[in-house]
Amino acid sequence: MKKRCPWAEHESQHHYHDAEWGVPSHDDRHLFEMLLLEGAQAGLSWAIILKKREGYRAAFDGFDARQIAKYDAKKAARLLADPGIVRNRLKILSATLNARAFLAVQAEFGSFDKYIWQFAGGRPIQHRLTARSQIPARTAESDAMSKDLRKRGFKFVGTTICYAFMQASGMVNDHLVSCPRHRVCARLR
Repeated sequence: MKKRCPWAEHESQHHYHDAEWGVPSHDDRHLFEMLLLEGAQAGLSWAIILKKREGYRAAFDGFDARQIAKYDAKKAARLLADPGIVRNRLKILSATLNARAFLAVQAEFGSFDKYIWQFAGGRPIQHRLTARSQIPARTAESDAMSKDLRKRGFKFVGTTICYAFMQASGMVNDHLVSCPRHRVCARLR
């Protein structure tokens, strides 16, 4: 693909950029995966998280929130020793807290999808950006999402993390207009 978005310059990022980033997701398990991975990225590069993604899937039971919500101190200790993930105690402990909060949201709203997409008005926000410098780090929508998630007990969900989650899950289309994926993702709901 020619003219990918500038952030996807490394070959290890091509598939993610070309097939997933900016594609609207309404699958609760995928949304939970992206929320945990974006939180794990805090202070790191997305390239590192992509390289460890399969390690995360294995270590975190395929991002099954019901299983993760049951994790105890013994499981946390095993995760802290797992080189396939980012071994940060607070990020690992937040996965269990986030799984419990995620399940509570599902119970309240019927699905996490129904809850989370309200922050984008129920459909992808379409941007027409021409330069990487125009891509925001946060928006009013990500501010509102972050505030509400934190109120519900989620951790590692600051507004910048929430905006990256919105991009990853297709709640916002931030492919540059010069990128062939912009047009493709603009047609998706």
